[in-house]
Amino acid sequence: MKAVVTGHSKGLGAAIASALLERGIPVMGISRRANSDLAQRHGEQLTEVELDLAHGASVAHWLTCGDLSRWLADADTALLINNAGVVTPVAPPGKQGAAAVALAVSINVAAPLIMADAFVSATQHMPDRRIVHISSGAARKAYAGWSVYCATKAALDHHARAMIEDAVPNLRVCALAPGVIDTDMQTTLRGSSQDNFPSLPRFEALKRDGGLTSPEDCAARLVPYVLSDAFGQAATADLRDIG
Repeated sequence: MKAVVTGHSKGLGAAIASALLERGIPVMGISRRANSDLAQRHGEQLTEVELDLAHGASVAHWLTCGDLSRWLADADTALLINNAGVVTPVAPPGKQGAAAVALAVSINVAAPLIMADAFVSATQHMPDRRIVHISSGAARKAYAGWSVYCATKAALDHHARAMIEDAVPNLRVCALAPGVIDTDMQTTLRGSSQDNFPSLPRFEALKRDGGLTSPEDCAARLVPYVLSDAFGQAATADLRDIG
């Protein structure tokens, strides 16, 4: 097996990549920055691609070079984890800004859809290939001030549902909400104003009261589920509901 993880340089992506590598699964990490800690610990098992997933043209150009297909060519099974994402803009319409909205859609929606298409094309010979979209509870519950994030994550949920309808042979797909993780995204949320994000007190309380899951603890539950026979039985799932 080989695994592709986007946004592997920090946070949940780094924890997922580490959990896979510790199982002996080679990982291709795609991010704007390298992860020197992972590289030092895992050496040749980690292949890093420094790529800005916000720039669709750059992603498309990299894919035409064939690096992804060549790296996956000798694998019998493969996994794509679309983890990279941004939580901003955190504001109601009229205060979000065109650049911030465009960036969120590019990273949260366009990049995962592009990667999914390229991954399926590159793994046609494999008897088992799996795609994970890292979704969010915000895809399924609306929050004031968070309309862009809610919409982009909901797009991944529906993309997963539609891919299942496509019935691509040997492909399992799930948009998986990992729960509330103690990452830079939560720091960004807590740095917003309550005028822009009325749910701010709830997220402040989660941090204060120890209600956030560490990236490592989340990855320790997520990776076994993704590798299990149960994965892909539902188009969308919440890790908190999985025993």
